[in-house]
Amino acid sequence: MRAWLRLFLALAALALAGPARADELRPGYLELTQQDARQWKMVWKAPVLGGLATRARPHFPEFCTQSPPVARLENASLVATSVLTCSKDLAGSTVGIAGMDGAFTDALLRVAPLDRPVQAARLTPHQAMVEIATVPDSWEVARSYLVLGVEHILEGYDHLLFVIALVLLLARPWVVIKAATAFTLAHTFTLAGSTLGLFGLPQAPVEALVALSIIFLAVEIVKQDPGKPRLSERIPWVVAFGFGLIHGFGFAGALREIGLPEGDVPVALLTFNIGVELGQLLIISLVLAVIALLRRFKPVALRPSTLAATYAIGITASFWFIERMLG
Repeated sequence: MRAWLRLFLALAALALAGPARADELRPGYLELTQQDARQWKMVWKAPVLGGLATRARPHFPEFCTQSPPVARLENASLVATSVLTCSKDLAGSTVGIAGMDGAFTDALLRVAPLDRPVQAARLTPHQAMVEIATVPDSWEVARSYLVLGVEHILEGYDHLLFVIALVLLLARPWVVIKAATAFTLAHTFTLAGSTLGLFGLPQAPVEALVALSIIFLAVEIVKQDPGKPRLSERIPWVVAFGFGLIHGFGFAGALREIGLPEGDVPVALLTFNIGVELGQLLIISLVLAVIALLRRFKPVALRPSTLAATYAIGITASFWFIERMLG
């Protein structure tokens, strides 16, 4: 029983290792947009958290000269714009970000030539430079934002704990699937609408409400009574849909932090959302598998393990809620 309890606690307490990173998806973003045969507009967005703003800088071929950058601080990121003047085409040359070795985050690169398809790449501390292709892969933007979506649900710990708590509350695969579908539909709606500028909410109250949604589920789990189903058990899809609307605004805030590539907004938005869903399905499958194993081999341990995990989740979410209300 102790082994299964430790496993459940490990799933639930992911956020305890780094509570300040509850929803901190802040990769860097380097965009090069060709203006004419010689000039490119550069936008460099380096988050203060993660080390890029202090350690890293854009790297260009020797045949390019850069105008003095105009910098500003925006949403906890250093944003710099400048003009590159290159004596020849960038195709076949190497661009990227120097100084990523000590950084704790990745970066996106987008290169938009006048006469070729957009090229996108994900830069990491292990692969911080890429060669500009003569004929770029048109699916690079889709792949990059798909991976970011998966990473966000796995590394955005508040959304992760909400999904885990939802599975612990409902526990039955078919009920979980229906509730998760409602959650998906809701956050897809608000993610798309907010990202496209149709509507929105300030990020600070959204983050507090996200934490509060986790606390609500934790209380529902603790107060479960087989003879008296609670609201979240009677109409779980309605509850999941309502909270999904809130979480969608949270996803949109993360996507704004990353930046959307001009001209590729629909593709980036769609694939980011698909990536979120893939990550969500992975977490649901893992938690359901642990529940199934407990039911089969240690049924008496299921409720104690669920409660232990729930208290860890609730305490963590309560800390986030207080921190976000005071911050």
